[in-house]
Amino acid sequence: MNKATMVAFLLLTSNIIHANAIIPQIGKIESQWATIYYAKNTSEHKQEYSTLLRNITNLLKQHPESVELMIWQAITISTHAAFESPFTALNSINKAKNILELAINKKPNALDGAAFVTLGTLYYMTPGWPISFGDQNKAGKLLRTALKINPHDIDSNYFYADYLLSINKIDQASRHFTLALKPPTDLC
Repeated sequence: MNKATMVAFLLLTSNIIHANAIIPQIGKIESQWATIYYAKNTSEHKQEYSTLLRNITNLLKQHPESVELMIWQAITISTHAAFESPFTALNSINKAKNILELAINKKPNALDGAAFVTLGTLYYMTPGWPISFGDQNKAGKLLRTALKINPHDIDSNYFYADYLLSINKIDQASRHFTLALKPPTDLC
């Protein structure tokens, strides 16, 4: 094996090892976010999200190329925005949008399309111009892209259904809510 091939192999292997080393951290972040969102008292959310966001930011300093961490950073920023003042929340949502767009450009299928789900959700829940960037058409396109990446995903189906409900497409929304409630086939 020549030196160039060996160097390329070592770089590839180190990237795989580096990527695998962050997987447990991402699982921990996902678990912490879910605990805050579903189990914590609402009065604790602001502080808990701030702490989680600091942890993610520190991990991103160690793993700046981790698109998965970027996505969780954007999810946490946008979720935390609900506990901020309106102007601060708009800045946070714009920051989350920019992070998600960067993540999509780098690795569109990361976390089974979670960046598309989150960005699409931001587009339909955020006010439009002149207040912010909200756009129903763009939201629909992003959420449909997420469904193409992972058609059986609970989040993709749930948020697409919620979007459809917001634009009064009740029958279509019902179908996607039903899909969101189905257990994954690999667990049955």
